[in-house]
Amino acid sequence: MTRSERDKMQSGDWYCCLDSELDALRHTARVAVHRHNLAPPDRGTPFSPPLADLFAAYGKHCFIEAPFHCAYGINITLGDNVYLNAGCTILDTAPVTIGDRCMFGPNVQIYCAQHHKDAILRSQGQEIALPVTIGQNVWIGGSAILMPGVSIGDSAIVGAGSVVLSDVAAGTTVVGAPARVLTA
Repeated sequence: MTRSERDKMQSGDWYCCLDSELDALRHTARVAVHRHNLAPPDRGTPFSPPLADLFAAYGKHCFIEAPFHCAYGINITLGDNVYLNAGCTILDTAPVTIGDRCMFGPNVQIYCAQHHKDAILRSQGQEIALPVTIGQNVWIGGSAILMPGVSIGDSAIVGAGSVVLSDVAAGTTVVGAPARVLTA
């Protein structure tokens, strides 16, 4: 039996992103994100209703500033007390897990898609989805970029403008492009 491109994506195998089922899922996400980004501020709403219907899961007291963008939404899980500042982009072709009490500065970007290195296969939409995991009490500075497959340990700090290419150990601070451990 032939597996769908979505099944391949979700199982971490190479898949073609140029697929009607995946396109429909991305369209659903674009609609939800558009509604979130145009919604008036409302102190009475515990979490953005359009995103609540889209995300895999979210905890208590989460807040996402507009504008926000995600590829699918269905692969995003937020813990309790998560704050994402304006301009956050999460390209969630794989699971993106953000732990309790995490804070993101403006314009943080998380990428899960690793496009094929072969130019012909890349032009045909071949990519693989690698999860991004962020522990608890993590602070991601503004305009930081988290690349496919990285894990950020509990209580770590990613400095503003950093490009994270590899895992960050718990309790460490990384800065720069590529991000490196900051020593005192």
